[in-house]
Amino acid sequence: MASLFDLPKPLLVALLIFTATVCRFAYIGLTCPTRHIPGPWYTRFTHLRLKRAVVTGQRIFYIDSLHQEYGPIVRLSPFEVGVSDLNGFREIHKIGTKYLKSTWYQRLANFPKAGVFTMIDPREHGPRRKLLSRSFSRTYLVENWEPVVREKARLAVEKIRKAAVADRADVYNWWMLLASDVSAHLAFGESFRMLETGHANQFIRVLKKLTMGAGIMVEMPLLRLLRFVPVTAVQEMFNANDYIIKGAGRAVEMARSRTGEANIFAKVIDDCEKEGEGHIEDMDVRIEAMNVIIAGTDTTGVTLTYLTWAVLQRPELRKKLEEETAGLEDGFTENDLIALPLLNAVIEETLRLYGAAPSSLPRVVPQGGAKLGGHFIPQGTTVSTQAYTFHRDPQIWEDPLTFSPTRWLSPKPDVPAPASSPDAKTAFHPFGAGARSCVGIHLARMELRYAVAFLFRECKGLRLSERTTPESMAFENFFLIAPKAHRCEIELRE
Repeated sequence: MASLFDLPKPLLVALLIFTATVCRFAYIGLTCPTRHIPGPWYTRFTHLRLKRAVVTGQRIFYIDSLHQEYGPIVRLSPFEVGVSDLNGFREIHKIGTKYLKSTWYQRLANFPKAGVFTMIDPREHGPRRKLLSRSFSRTYLVENWEPVVREKARLAVEKIRKAAVADRADVYNWWMLLASDVSAHLAFGESFRMLETGHANQFIRVLKKLTMGAGIMVEMPLLRLLRFVPVTAVQEMFNANDYIIKGAGRAVEMARSRTGEANIFAKVIDDCEKEGEGHIEDMDVRIEAMNVIIAGTDTTGVTLTYLTWAVLQRPELRKKLEEETAGLEDGFTENDLIALPLLNAVIEETLRLYGAAPSSLPRVVPQGGAKLGGHFIPQGTTVSTQAYTFHRDPQIWEDPLTFSPTRWLSPKPDVPAPASSPDAKTAFHPFGAGARSCVGIHLARMELRYAVAFLFRECKGLRLSERTTPESMAFENFFLIAPKAHRCEIELRE
């Protein structure tokens, strides 16, 4: 009588692998801690469908579709739950929360040390954030960096205008260069002069590949083996960390030498020394310099791109913005821009629908578990909230899929704006939430205001190129969002 072991070896190995896989899935399904949570049947057994959404740039859409079908609490995988319940959001992200960041952030960055973005322990994160917050306070930025931001925004618009008159201008490229130049200037203390040359330097190119590939490599860590492939493009994608960390040494050099124009870390080091708050190591400066550039480049560049696209689809809105910004004096400042209601409403509405970071904010349920949205979620489970879903919730926003800056404007002096309701204020979080929100929020808003003001003050009559379509501007989502075509072309006919 033939036995199982009489089978050909390849077939036997395949059979054993299949059996082991089935047993593993069965075990996970039977012991799944989230099996009582609503969700597709397969999410009880595996995270492969979620992984597929990540590597194909569809995570935010996939999770949003599950919320639409299964409700505000939905199982995404055996060990991860999506939360779009507003009270649950408040509980997860409140100040002093016990829901800590998951280790996903550290796997995403894959740096030698944790920085303010990836630190998990609040006792470590709090002092670091406090230290950096001084250099990113609005007061400090206005006193020390506003002229730099203003000049770079003016130069970016000058370049856009010249290209748009001659043929067409790709604002996606120019806005990314603006954001890169500003972030690099603050982090390194010297300009990369990318706006002058019209293209990104190698440091920024590699950094952008790193941020795009990082989310994929978290899901497929074996891809890191590609770092050994001797092809430049592959090396830049999968061996970027070493190059970026080495390049960030310039931030250390400029901060400690005090030569030339000081960067923001010169103040950080001074504050450490003056107030006896400990020593900040060179590697800490490198890591935080990279965080500044990563957090400040694609986010601002993408948001400005979608703002331009959204406004130019609406000629009446464009004309009103042109009229409002035309009233600015030549030497206008950010304080003047803050007083412009329509300009700021357009920025807020862009951040709502097209903010560059609408993806999940994964946190870990604390000891003892928690009840969110009427469902008990065991301790150790990852709970994820995403701005993409909250910013499109029809229970919070009227006509949520429509780009409508008027929702941020008060119809009468004594009547609050529709977007000022308590629920809307809680749900709106384009820069993250709670104590882990983006430390560079004031810098980002300063850049957005200056860029929008210069664009519509200096370039009246802009229009979209025929090559810029809803299809070309559709989102792809690799941690951040970006237009699928990676371009947004506009024209100006004088």
